[in-house]
Amino acid sequence: MTDHDRTDTLVPDEGLAPASTALPTADVMEELATPPRSQWRDVWDQFKTHKGAMIGAILFIFIVAGVYLGPYLWSIDPTQIDIRARNQGPSWGHPFGTDQLGRDILARMMSGGQTSVSVGITAMLLALFLGSFIGVLAGFFRRLDGPLMRLTDLFLALPLLPLLLVMMLLFREPLSAAFGLERGIFILIVCAIGITSWMPTARIVRGDVLAIKEREFVLAARSIGTSNSQIIARHILPNVLSPIMVSATLGIATAIITESALSFLGLGFPPDFPTWGRLLFDGVDYLQQYPERVFWPGLAISLTVLSVNYLGDGLRDALDPRIRGR
Repeated sequence: MTDHDRTDTLVPDEGLAPASTALPTADVMEELATPPRSQWRDVWDQFKTHKGAMIGAILFIFIVAGVYLGPYLWSIDPTQIDIRARNQGPSWGHPFGTDQLGRDILARMMSGGQTSVSVGITAMLLALFLGSFIGVLAGFFRRLDGPLMRLTDLFLALPLLPLLLVMMLLFREPLSAAFGLERGIFILIVCAIGITSWMPTARIVRGDVLAIKEREFVLAARSIGTSNSQIIARHILPNVLSPIMVSATLGIATAIITESALSFLGLGFPPDFPTWGRLLFDGVDYLQQYPERVFWPGLAISLTVLSVNYLGDGLRDALDPRIRGR
């Protein structure tokens, strides 16, 4: 082959147009200009599609707003005694009626709701802290896994209600003398419920930590000398936030039911400090003559627990990436 032939082979024909550079379309430009969606935006979009969760969230907000803001609209003192108005049925002056001492049941429902919801939220926070702390330690440090999980199994094996009854009988008087009657009983009930309900959270968190600590980003952080505390704070805790949030919602329902059971058995707050469980306990003796005495607090407990359970169900689905990606 001659040099002239090589030149003819390498040089393109003059009739061929040079290849044009493809320009991005308007759709591609719009997609590139759109900022990336955050994880919490995806969670909210998925949560909105769960009708039960939305109904539960609205109902729970309505209940909390009713018990905390209602006394500003309905200003009757829940402890005011009026013997002349005792055992009255529903009326304009007393929409839920009055009890055996003439106290307004609607006012006592709102006052009792404040105590029940406060106990539920505070006990949930205590159980959540204990469960998350023990779960992270057990999952991250192998030498602590065995002892902490055996401790968890021990607490799970204990009968819950008898243990709570023993704690109430042992510590009721000392705490009441140290902090006052209402505050002492509140501290005792919150601690009793929190100490006996952290185990499911610990097991869930431990399982997630065991899986996350073997992921590439955790191994990379460990390889560059990141301390264990920094790994836990920056990489472990943010990735176990989803099960912790679900446990939080379900823990509120469990705490409210437990407090109501203790008050129903007469071991909760004294009669002067109403709770929904205490109102149930007081209304049992008048169940035949005045069934609404039991109906209203029972309905409040049922709706609160149901709304929180639906809320937790929706959060579980929204925080699950397998469902959120559909």
